[in-house]
Amino acid sequence: MERDDVLAKLRERIVAFAASRHRRDAAEDLAQDTLMLLHEKYGHLDKLEDLVPLAMRIVRFKATSLWRKARRRGEDTAVPVDEQRIPDLARDPCSAAEQRELLERMKAAFGKIGERCRELFRLKLDGVGFPEIASRMGAASVNTVYTWDLRCRQRMRELIGDDWRLP
Repeated sequence: MERDDVLAKLRERIVAFAASRHRRDAAEDLAQDTLMLLHEKYGHLDKLEDLVPLAMRIVRFKATSLWRKARRRGEDTAVPVDEQRIPDLARDPCSAAEQRELLERMKAAFGKIGERCRELFRLKLDGVGFPEIASRMGAASVNTVYTWDLRCRQRMRELIGDDWRLP
């Protein structure tokens, strides 16, 4: 048998073996890679009984490598883009109205709380920590600021109303 005939038969076996475990296009790629490797590194082998076990071992290694690469990249668990549902992030009119109403109540309540509470909320919104707030506002300790914070939040809840909630 001539080497080209041997390689043609070997290719059929490789593709059949790889197709039993992978998609047809992946099986074709594995067969092509295996035949290239056989040609480059094992060109001295020309008998089918020598090439078949070697080719099957190479295919198994290449298939394992393909599986590992797909697993590492997350391709085995990926959802196609056209099948993925995209959530509607637009607010419905009811929740938008509720949020506007809550914002108006918060603005009105913010005007009614004391200066210390407004300053405390402003510093917290600026990302200042409680120890720094204590030093800026002249508090005796951090626990004093915690107490101020608790009382200010309670006062805001009272002014906003019992049914307040954030969307």
